[in-house]
Amino acid sequence: HKRFAFSTTDRTSLGSHFHNLQELRHSASLANKVFIQRDYSEGTTCKFQTKFPSELETRIERSLFEDTVKTLNNYYAEAEKIGGQSYLEGCLACATAYLIFLCMETRYEKVLKKIAKYIQEQNEKIYAPRGLLITDPIERGMRVIEISIYEDRGSSGSSSSSSSVSGSTTR
Repeated sequence: HKRFAFSTTDRTSLGSHFHNLQELRHSASLANKVFIQRDYSEGTTCKFQTKFPSELETRIERSLFEDTVKTLNNYYAEAEKIGGQSYLEGCLACATAYLIFLCMETRYEKVLKKIAKYIQEQNEKIYAPRGLLITDPIERGMRVIEISIYEDRGSSGSSSSSSSVSGSTTR
């Protein structure tokens, strides 16, 4: 059956009926979740593994997934980089008994906002049309990147294929 042999066009058209995030949330049901773990091989800096989960093989191209994780890793590296601006923020914080942060956004907070915007864009352009949804790691304590896998409520792919297989066998 064609269901088991996915070409690149098949993968992208699998969830093409989900045009945006709202449609995905309303017309689909959660089927599974995949967790991309932190990579501690280079220390405790915030970095996630780029290993491609087998659960996503029929949903998204490996290169798209890896690009997303690598971009997130670059953003987190940027957020944690200690430079002149971080030093100045620290000095101002001490001088004002940290009251400066009531009216000023830190560089780290700015990068976290940039990450949230990037994840939203990725969900809208790439992941939601494929029936996938990335949860911002900050919502999971920066421990994992959570990817939810959604199925169309109207059709269940596994039950339709099993019924056609059992229908063709004789008892």
